[in-house]
Amino acid sequence: MTPSARVAALLLAAACVSGCACYTLDETEQAVITRFGEPVGEPVLKPGLHFKMPMADKVNRFEKRWLEWSGDPNQIPTRDKKYIWVDTFARWRVSDPLRFFQRMRDERTAQSRLNDIIDGETRNAIASYNLIEAVRSSNREFEDEEYAQTEGAQPPEKIAEGRDKLTRRILERASAVVSEFGVELVDVQVKRINYVDEVQVKVFERMISERRRIAERSRSEGQGRSAEIRGQTERELKGIQSEAYRRAQEVMGKADAEAIQIYAGSFGRDPEFYQLVRTLEAYRTTLDPGTSLFLDTDSDFYRYLRSASQRR
Repeated sequence: MTPSARVAALLLAAACVSGCACYTLDETEQAVITRFGEPVGEPVLKPGLHFKMPMADKVNRFEKRWLEWSGDPNQIPTRDKKYIWVDTFARWRVSDPLRFFQRMRDERTAQSRLNDIIDGETRNAIASYNLIEAVRSSNREFEDEEYAQTEGAQPPEKIAEGRDKLTRRILERASAVVSEFGVELVDVQVKRINYVDEVQVKVFERMISERRRIAERSRSEGQGRSAEIRGQTERELKGIQSEAYRRAQEVMGKADAEAIQIYAGSFGRDPEFYQLVRTLEAYRTTLDPGTSLFLDTDSDFYRYLRSASQRR
């Protein structure tokens, strides 16, 4: 082998060794170094370039960030014997990488253990309280005043602790257990609570019945108010019509009086002309093209017609 080939081989071997001896950690990572499967030294927490023994050491990386745990919905009976589905979630992180590696090895195993621990503590907590404690967080009044005032509606049951304290209890008890595995729980919350299907149907039927009762009461109140408004309107209309009729009668009475005075004045001036006018008015109101009259020749009603025919 030539000297240049030996130098190239040495440089290549040095590059391979240095590559196997160096590793980098991201800001979101922490690591435990194992040598032939056993941890050596302290966990590596600082990001950047680090060194290890080539070929013998292995870098086991773990997340520094908060991780999500989401459990499966569980059917749990409450203390008052109501079966509900409870869906919870939590946030956790690896707080002690060395212990975590020794007890859990990886995140998949940790998620499985969290399922058992958090689900178990959730079941214990829910079974120790009535349903209202898991549903409500305070004893505030219902915002739905219509429901609260509905006849027959039951007042809301008072709570002693509520959902917030219930979830704090789950968090405290689960944290005490998972800390042995190098895991820190920061939060546990109930994502959803729902009745089982059999109970849910009855609850919905009761809610529909209550809403129908509220609707019937509102409809009855509306009909009563409508009748009151119509009655008031009719009274006002009759009052207006009565006043209008009275004023019309007064006007007609004054007009008739004036007409009588005019007729009386005309009769005083020329009784014969007045008699003629009244007779002609009687003709207009009495006779039409289809009317036939049989009158005596001496009748006053016929007198002006007879005189008119004689003049022709």
